[in-house]
Amino acid sequence: MTMSTEDASQLIFEALAHGVAGESDTAIDKLNSVCEGADGPRMYGVCCALAEAGAHMLRRIYGDKAPKTPDEGMFVLQELQPGATDNDPAKAFSMRFLIACANGDRDTTNALFTAATRASNEEYIGSVCALFADVIGITRLALDQQKTT
Repeated sequence: MTMSTEDASQLIFEALAHGVAGESDTAIDKLNSVCEGADGPRMYGVCCALAEAGAHMLRRIYGDKAPKTPDEGMFVLQELQPGATDNDPAKAFSMRFLIACANGDRDTTNALFTAATRASNEEYIGSVCALFADVIGITRLALDQQKTT
């Protein structure tokens, strides 16, 4: 039986919560339960759900400075060290997918996801895991920032 979207969403939320709490084994188990046997559309949905959570946290971090619509501006990726992601396709996927999602650019998220699925299985899994890890890191940053304000 296929997992319902609601069940998958709940497990993704739980995976993120466990990841933020530092419970990485439980976080990975929860994420794996959604991803195991998932088809392309389900995995695209998983990536979008993760990226939306990350985008929400970016807006919390940047507050009023965060663009609310593309007409007001866009999030951009700035490499502090030029070429930092050149040799890390998973990290490049994660950052680009997250930024495209935050900007509401579904064409780019779709193109990035399609490219990831055409990579090796190891690179594809690494890309999803990098997105998961980056969203956990952004969420931790947002929560830490909230504690200090």
